[in-house]
Amino acid sequence: QLVESGGGLVQPGGSLRLSCKVSGFPLNYYSIGWFREAPGKGREGISCITRSDGITYYADSVKGRFTISSDNGENMVYLEMNSLKPEDTGVYFCAADTLPPPGVYPFRDPNQFDYWGQGIQVTVSS
Repeated sequence: QLVESGGGLVQPGGSLRLSCKVSGFPLNYYSIGWFREAPGKGREGISCITRSDGITYYADSVKGRFTISSDNGENMVYLEMNSLKPEDTGVYFCAADTLPPPGVYPFRDPNQFDYWGQGIQVTVSS
């Protein structure tokens, strides 16, 4: 299973750090991705990190503001979110991919990911 923590209410320009604890399924997963779902919108892939070599991916909407990292020894993945904007509001999910396809890695595609956390609310508002 995957369990997210660290969400909450923050003012615009503020910061939050989300955590994702990974357990209970084959731990030789390929990557962990972060997704978010804003009210009335679909699930958007925003960042991803590969387990073996730490390659990171970011959507343009968060590049330069968010940083993904991992602690493989603790089976934890983190998403440091800075300079938060109201449009960052939504439910944030972490997800695991166990079978990557060949070619360009589709880190933004929810269908690529096999295991999901329950999600955690992030609200950016004054």
